[in-house]
Amino acid sequence: MSKIKRVHRSGRRLFKGIVFLTICGAIIGFFVYVPFFTLKEVKLNGAENLTVEDILKVGDIYIGEPIFELETDKVKSRLENDLRIESVTVRRIVPSRLEVTVKERKAIATIVCDYGYLDLDKNGKIIDSYKNLREMSIPMITGSQVKDKYIGDDVENEIVLQILVFLQKLDAEALEKLSEVAIISADYIVAYTATEKSVQIRIGKLEERMDEKANLVQDFLHDLDNNPHDVEYADFSYTAPFIKLAR
Repeated sequence: MSKIKRVHRSGRRLFKGIVFLTICGAIIGFFVYVPFFTLKEVKLNGAENLTVEDILKVGDIYIGEPIFELETDKVKSRLENDLRIESVTVRRIVPSRLEVTVKERKAIATIVCDYGYLDLDKNGKIIDSYKNLREMSIPMITGSQVKDKYIGDDVENEIVLQILVFLQKLDAEALEKLSEVAIISADYIVAYTATEKSVQIRIGKLEERMDEKANLVQDFLHDLDNNPHDVEYADFSYTAPFIKLAR
């Protein structure tokens, strides 16, 4: 008799387990496939040039797909492989929205290469290349030429990388007012303004007092338009800054 009871109890437990799993499966299926929980909107934050259409294409995302089937880690990984994107976060917002926040990779300088010109981001990554020189809103690095490098590669020249670190310290307004940063030697860097009458800015050795020099250059560039006097050159290579006025 006790054996029969145990068999009945085991049968009841099995039946309850099957019922429980069936109910769980039905609930999961409801949340995954019910139209209320499908992707209807992608909200894009932080983009200046990228569009929602770009995000959908690169991230392999489809409007109307079940939102719980979207694997945000895989979407993030696909987006990070796009050279235009420096960093990205992807967040699922129930019931029907995906929020994507990007930090775009920006060109900070241009440099000559063996087949034309390259745009570099702040870390020295090549994010664009072209044969003919364009109208630029970023400075050209001269005195060094990159060879056998292409989009997606990294520039390894130490002086060029130091210049990129220096340029990062300038705000957008100051950066636009520079037309060229010239490598005269490893220990002597000179910049030129993008004004109608170009002004030379002597920076000297970048490793020495870089933050101080960046602040001096930025302030000089900000004040240049309001300066009533013509400037021949500014010398910030020494601890005592010197500005020579034109005669």
